[in-house]
Amino acid sequence: MANIKSQIKRNRQTEVRRVRNRAASTELKTRIKNALQAAEDGENAPEAAAIAMSRIDRAGNRGLLHRKTASRRKSRLQKRLNASSN
Repeated sequence: MANIKSQIKRNRQTEVRRVRNRAASTELKTRIKNALQAAEDGENAPEAAAIAMSRIDRAGNRGLLHRKTASRRKSRLQKRLNASSN
């Protein structure tokens, strides 16, 4: 346990960010999974894909993902959506 005031604060901040990032990361995975499932089922696929792309962009902008990682994930998701819609 830290006994330096600044480190105690840093630990609090880190915990808050960890919980927030974990929630955002979980939602991101869920949205991607929903988009792929919707593409397979053929229902609301464009809407689900748009939400997933938006969440990936948001994660890239907020630093949850590196911007190039976000771009790569969007590209791979779009490729899978296009393949399943044909």
